[in-house]
Amino acid sequence: MKGIVFTEFLEMVEEEFGLEVMDNIIESSNLPSNGIYTSIGTYSFAEMQTLVTQLSKQVNIPVNNLLYAFGKFLFNSLKKAHPEVIKMYTDPLNLVNSIEDHIHVHVKKLYPDAKLPFFKVMHKSDETITLVYESGRGLYKLAQGLLEQAFIEFGKTPTIQYELLSQDGTEVKFDIVQNG
Repeated sequence: MKGIVFTEFLEMVEEEFGLEVMDNIIESSNLPSNGIYTSIGTYSFAEMQTLVTQLSKQVNIPVNNLLYAFGKFLFNSLKKAHPEVIKMYTDPLNLVNSIEDHIHVHVKKLYPDAKLPFFKVMHKSDETITLVYESGRGLYKLAQGLLEQAFIEFGKTPTIQYELLSQDGTEVKFDIVQNG
C-alpha cells in the first residue's frame, strides 16, 4: 500500500483525535516500519489494518466507521494535492464515471506500482450511477467516503446504497443518486 495513504491516515488521526492517540496507536501496533512512512514509499497493507484496529480500540469507534471517515478526509487531501484533476469536471457523476479511465490513470503515473481498486460503471444517467467496487483489500467503506465527498465537493448530497456482492467486502455494488 502506498505511503501517502499511511501519511494521510496518520494526519487524520492527529487532527481528529490528537497527537497522543496517534502516538499510542503507533506504539501499540508493533509495526515493521515503526510507524515511519513517506508518501512515495510502499508498505504492507497489514500495517494499515493494524493501525485502524488499534485506533478503533483507542477511540471506541468501529473500524468501518473510521474507514468511511478516512475516505472523506482522503478525498479532501487529494483535492488539495491535485486540484487540477477535480477542476476538469463540472459535476460529481462525471468525476465518478471517470475513475478508471482518468483518475486511476493519473494515479498510476504518479505511483506506477500502486494497487488500486477497480470500479466498473454498470449504469449512469443524469442523476444516478451504479458501479461495482472490486479490491482484495475490502476497503469499501473507505471508497464510500471518497465517493460521498466527491458529491459534496460539487454541492450535491448523494444517497448512497451498497450491496455486498462478497461477504468480505472485496466486491460491492454502489447505487448513488445525486440530490440537490
